[in-house]
Amino acid sequence: MASRPERGYEVGPHNGKPPMTAASTEIRHIVFDIGNVLISWEPERLYRRLIPDEAARRVFLAEVLTHEWNLEQDRGRSWADAEAEVLARYPQHAELIRAWRLHWHEMVPGAIEETVEILRALIASGYDVTALTNFAEDTFAEAQARFPYLTTFRGITVSGKVRLVKPDVAIYHHHVEAHDLDPAATLFFDDMPANIEAARAAGWNAERFVDPATMRADLEKWGVRLTA
Repeated sequence: MASRPERGYEVGPHNGKPPMTAASTEIRHIVFDIGNVLISWEPERLYRRLIPDEAARRVFLAEVLTHEWNLEQDRGRSWADAEAEVLARYPQHAELIRAWRLHWHEMVPGAIEETVEILRALIASGYDVTALTNFAEDTFAEAQARFPYLTTFRGITVSGKVRLVKPDVAIYHHHVEAHDLDPAATLFFDDMPANIEAARAAGWNAERFVDPATMRADLEKWGVRLTA
């Protein structure tokens, strides 16, 4: 599950067409990101306990267990291979490296309850609601067990299962094909700017998730009415 801006992908222009506007679009499909939209994702939470010194902790997360390292698990790399790769370079940090998967649940402290309420209201109001998430397949199953509302989507694309990650535009096309969406009638919410731009490049409408109140305002702007 990504926690920092993804780099290295070209999202390109909007196929030479002007972007859709809220006034000209009827939204039928709502697509949720999950990390930092529906559940909190805080790697530092675990490592504050394991590495109390702030400077040392920042160096460890910037140089050892990096965003790019974790993104490969989101892309489908096994935890055994992930640990072996980084242990070969930093054997002195073996305990801290293995703690990432062993204590993964500590980095996901809880639900973002106000967004969960929006999710439930959208489903109850008759909208087609799916999810598109950068997540390792096994930890996503663990998240669903902890947070049952993550099983209520009509469909979910999990990056670790399809071996594609946001913001690669290919994963947006995959989601459309797998779940029979009309991109022009789709509204996507994600906390990462690069993922929003990629969605727009794929022909979707998209808004950056900032907080639940802003999400409600964005839904209203796009004409999405919550009746429940």
